[in-house]
Amino acid sequence: MAKQLNLLSGQVVTAALHIEMQQSYLEYAMSVIIGRALPDVRDGQKPVHRRILYAMHELGLAPDRPFRKCARVVGDVLGKYHPHGDQAVYDAMVRMIQDFSSRYPLIDGHGNFGSIDNDPAAAMRYTESRLASISNEGLLTQIGEAIVDYTNNFDGSQQEPTVLPAQLPFLLLNGSSGIAVGMATNVPPHNLGEVVDGLIALIDNPNLSDEKLFRLIPGPDFPTGGEIVSTDGIIDAYTKGRGSIPIRGVATIEEVPTARGRRTKRAIVVTELPYQVNKAGWIEKTADLVNAGKIEGISDLRDESDRSGIRVVIELKREADPSVVLHHLYQHTDLLSKFGAIMLALVDAQPRQLSLRDFLQEFISFREQTLTRRYSNDLEIAQGRCHIVEGLLKALTDLDTTIDILRNAPDGSSAKVSFQESLGLSENQADAILAMPMRRLTGLERQKLEEEYEQLRGKIQELQGLLSDRRLLLRSLKKELRTLKRKYGDPRRTRIIVQAESNASVSQQKSNVEIGSQETNKEAKGRGRKSKGTAVESQFLTLEAAPPPTEEVVIEFTHRGYVRRLLAKEFEKHQIDKKSNIIIENNDDFTINIIEATTDQTLVVLTRSGKAYPLKVNDIPSGSNRSTTRHEYKGVPLVTLLSLSATKEMTDARQEFIIAQFVLQEAEENKDLIMLTQNGKIKRLPLSDLSDITNRGITVIKLKEEDELRYANLAQVGEQVVLATSGGRLLRLEIDEEQLPLMGRTAQGSQATRLRKQEELVGCVTLDGESNLFLVSEQGYGKRIAIGSLRVANRGGIGQNAFQFTRQTDVLAGIVVSRSDVVAQMLTTEGKVCGMMVDSVKVYGQDDRGNRLVKLGAKERIIKVVGY
Repeated sequence: MAKQLNLLSGQVVTAALHIEMQQSYLEYAMSVIIGRALPDVRDGQKPVHRRILYAMHELGLAPDRPFRKCARVVGDVLGKYHPHGDQAVYDAMVRMIQDFSSRYPLIDGHGNFGSIDNDPAAAMRYTESRLASISNEGLLTQIGEAIVDYTNNFDGSQQEPTVLPAQLPFLLLNGSSGIAVGMATNVPPHNLGEVVDGLIALIDNPNLSDEKLFRLIPGPDFPTGGEIVSTDGIIDAYTKGRGSIPIRGVATIEEVPTARGRRTKRAIVVTELPYQVNKAGWIEKTADLVNAGKIEGISDLRDESDRSGIRVVIELKREADPSVVLHHLYQHTDLLSKFGAIMLALVDAQPRQLSLRDFLQEFISFREQTLTRRYSNDLEIAQGRCHIVEGLLKALTDLDTTIDILRNAPDGSSAKVSFQESLGLSENQADAILAMPMRRLTGLERQKLEEEYEQLRGKIQELQGLLSDRRLLLRSLKKELRTLKRKYGDPRRTRIIVQAESNASVSQQKSNVEIGSQETNKEAKGRGRKSKGTAVESQFLTLEAAPPPTEEVVIEFTHRGYVRRLLAKEFEKHQIDKKSNIIIENNDDFTINIIEATTDQTLVVLTRSGKAYPLKVNDIPSGSNRSTTRHEYKGVPLVTLLSLSATKEMTDARQEFIIAQFVLQEAEENKDLIMLTQNGKIKRLPLSDLSDITNRGITVIKLKEEDELRYANLAQVGEQVVLATSGGRLLRLEIDEEQLPLMGRTAQGSQATRLRKQEELVGCVTLDGESNLFLVSEQGYGKRIAIGSLRVANRGGIGQNAFQFTRQTDVLAGIVVSRSDVVAQMLTTEGKVCGMMVDSVKVYGQDDRGNRLVKLGAKERIIKVVGY
């Protein structure tokens, strides 16, 4: 600002008004840009957020500590670091807690912190908070003056960090929005797993093409889900730093019961809203448009949302066309909105508009610097301690001289000088010997010092290697990123719909809009007016596009939870190539199931919690059979294609969250679903009960606490089901009304078998009376057994022993039905995958031990066996 005038002395400074205004305004603008509005590209935080997190860290509000009043935190932030209003600090804190505002909330809250309906949070004296695990580990565990720079606070009484040592690019993960002077930022949130994959790819190949980078990070991932209906805005934002990304809510057309429950009515059910759309405000605006006659065909509008998720039901009149009403909702309300991405952040205290690659490169550079400072500090501490331990060992080696010096020295200073002269010690070593307690003279303490000395030397050598070799440093960085991804990664919530796919699907819905149209001339003219999202809304007005042709495809599911769709003609060649190259691979994904289908069919996905969710085959992204290399297209995580209800059900990142898939239309009416739980409950459910499945999913089996669905197969009356336990017992049951009666969706099932102590179920297959079984033990032994050698038992029995183990510690790992051309895949604890043709294994009796199929390490075990 301008120099202060000394009014008492009558000092007058002459200045041109336009120069003074220009200088003062520029200083004010920069103070707002740097000190308030824009986030730092390194840790992704604005000053207020950084100060809140640091104050909570100083208060000891770790994730494993009790919650503390938010007023206490706000008071510390105001008194020590942030001389602004308390409400501004609390509002920033609330936003860091809300799971619908932040993709990965940095603070855990206890109390009322508002809702997606724009309800205000409770006062800070009522609410409590503490650090979330991801912020505590990813931002604050490594903080210290040796790692990042500190500066004085506003009055010089405290020191605060200028940046937090972030281990993840939180600016991309949670996004940021802010309005400065003459500029603004609006960074969208992203998926942690995708961002980490992009970082690792850039570390491995700094010249990675944009195409491959965008394949790893396909687009934003908003906390409220929704669908991105065009990728043009994403590409603009990722390449130029600015783009408009269209997002629409997820809506389905369902049959809902009427008030009396005698009949059903068609309704549009909205289960996800675009990011930052106020649900209550959207419902109110929709009701106003209906009352004003701008949207016709709606008879009732109600909010059925609860803690499980959003559910807004829009009941339609009998004569209304659901696709036309949905089109008008997209056109006139925020059910279709645009996110204006502005990728602006502070780089070296200067605002810069960055591309996605720039964001990632800046973070990698910052992380290299913090790791270098951290390892340098650790090396200095280790060398200092090693120097001290070395002096202690010298004194213990010449113990007589040490005791003699201590006995004859008149004071500590003289003894210190004598130690330096007689034993060749440094000043610090001599001080350490004088401070050494007498118990250090024992043999056990000397052994501990020698072990500590060797450990310190190894640590010093390791740290020197990391600091001298950039490749080792980057390898350490990648290991750190992978660890955080495993711990905090979660499935994508926002679906990205390719433009061509969006046009085709929407056009198919609206093919009858013009034929028998109910629109008025006023509504037709309204189409030509320019409104927000015009470029995107034009996709939904395209009526000439024909529905996509039905194709025969093959769907592949992998062990890591990925799915991809191939044309049947391409898959045949792919299958032949794969079977001619059955080898052992390390740390690689592998196919566990293959389904033939057509693009107009629906896939049913079963989860461990006993629920079923639908997925249209046409919604699975297609790929070429050549796209199987690590850096090329290999499919997408299956869970990311399901509705938000399914992803909310997934409480962790387990790959086996989904346990079975099948095509509903392909299943015959006389087929049933055979399910087996972890605790041994078995149930037969008619497939006709799945005819009314919706995106919210339906329950197919009721589970008790600590139980979960483990196996599911399609079968029909007359076939058989075989259960396998880890103890090598097999139980063969007939599928009929006596052994497996039909049950409803809410039934728990009957007890299939009795499990012994430390025994668990390891397999459940259905087959006819002519197939064989392929059995594999954890230690790599296997055999085939004829199904005829097993007697047909009754439900609740213990079965019969079918595998004689070579060692007492061995157990059965899994079973596979032995048919022609079946490939068995075996996964070990070391990440090794062994594939083999089941027909190549010999058939033995139930009392035989079989042959060793896989050579394993000393502690290596087979943990999973699948066949397809």
